[in-house]
Amino acid sequence: MNDPATIIVVDDDAGIRTVVRQALQRSGHIVRTTDSAAGLWKLIEEGVGDVLVTDVLLPDANGLDMIPLVTARRPDLPVIVMSAQNTLSTAVRATEQGAFDYLPKPFDLNELTRTVQSAYESKGLPAAAHRGADEGEPLPMIGRSAAMQEVYRTLARVIPTDLTVMVLGESGTGKELVARALHDLGPRRTGPFVAINMAAIPRELIETELFGHERGAFTGAAARSTGRFEQAQGGTLFLDEIGDMPMDAQTRLLRVLQSGEYMMVGGTRAMKADVRIVAATHKDLRRLIDAGMFREDLYYRLNVVPIRLPPLRARREDIPELARHFLDRAASEGLPRKALDASAVAWLMEQSWPGNVRELENAMRRLAALARDELVTAAVAELWIARADLPQERPSVPGQPIAGNGSLESLVAQWLDRHVAQAAEPPEDGLYDRLLAEFERPLLETALLLTRGNQLKAARLLGVNRNTLRKMLTDRGVEPQTGRRGG
Repeated sequence: MNDPATIIVVDDDAGIRTVVRQALQRSGHIVRTTDSAAGLWKLIEEGVGDVLVTDVLLPDANGLDMIPLVTARRPDLPVIVMSAQNTLSTAVRATEQGAFDYLPKPFDLNELTRTVQSAYESKGLPAAAHRGADEGEPLPMIGRSAAMQEVYRTLARVIPTDLTVMVLGESGTGKELVARALHDLGPRRTGPFVAINMAAIPRELIETELFGHERGAFTGAAARSTGRFEQAQGGTLFLDEIGDMPMDAQTRLLRVLQSGEYMMVGGTRAMKADVRIVAATHKDLRRLIDAGMFREDLYYRLNVVPIRLPPLRARREDIPELARHFLDRAASEGLPRKALDASAVAWLMEQSWPGNVRELENAMRRLAALARDELVTAAVAELWIARADLPQERPSVPGQPIAGNGSLESLVAQWLDRHVAQAAEPPEDGLYDRLLAEFERPLLETALLLTRGNQLKAARLLGVNRNTLRKMLTDRGVEPQTGRRGG
């Protein structure tokens, strides 16, 4: 570093001041520290500092509220906010107040030094204009995990802009919540928010849904119909499941993104598309491009700012807060109020949640409606969540997949618990043989199905000799050629 910068560090925690000061000094900076807003203001009055790093909660002021005062007096002083209040609200407010960047605690010291250097190099550049924040505004996203902090930081940076955003993530991770946050907190918040799910619309209707149609454009078009682009004028258009968009509609969408204009189906007049585009998908668009199912040029037009949402299994520390939030919401909607004890919280955090946040929300609503006691234990949570997801009994259909997400052992254990351990009458003697017979029949049928009735191949598949297989088929009443049950 050629010219050392003077960095002001404000935090009421002496340990944090020491660690940050040492890290910045190792990078060649001069560091001045203080533990209060009063001490900060004294340094500001003296004209000290090239970059300010400040905590939010100070003993005599709120660091976020200080930012406009500091920048009014020292407009060339970049401000970096650090906070243990790791929510989307904090990230957004820091950006709206004019902060150069926001770092959630605990942060990586190397990231801090990189951010400080970037802020120092930005000195003299005009700051972006931000709207005033409404602290009481309800924010849609919950979670303080490190994975979610990256999402919040990206959102905070892109919300004030009009850039196109691509939201990526598994089903149930909250992609529409991101689109809503971009709209509700951004400059187009007074305009409409219009969502369209590409997977839910017949492919032959997608163009008319997007662009509308004129009267008489096709058979049955008795009146003019507005499309989603026109409905979203001045606001945000959310294109959900963009990976399911047909190629011909992709071509028309690309033209709109390139020219900023579109025409209704059957129309002759170009219309201006004054909308912010937010797209989302759970699919791998790169694979779709390689398979010739998605236009690469459209991908680059949509993927201006990618935001990848982590699955719930990658942010397990957020599960307790999310679960309590959903139980509170259920109570506000008239369902009985429930609370989780420590064992229930631990059990929830151990689950895989393939349906992500949406599955967790549905599980909490189920608990609110069905659990008898106000305090929910792990045993109660397992009863109404895990067991309720077991496949329903139905006739065996060869080749039809078995529902459920657990191992075979866990499914058998759950079946025994439901149909044997909790049965009104104790089971008759000989339970092992009866259950073994129930298990062997579908196993034999599947083996014959896979080998097309060839008993020698079926025996090898099962790991038994041919004579043993024949006896098993006879004992279980399975027809050797068809694999169907006899009788």
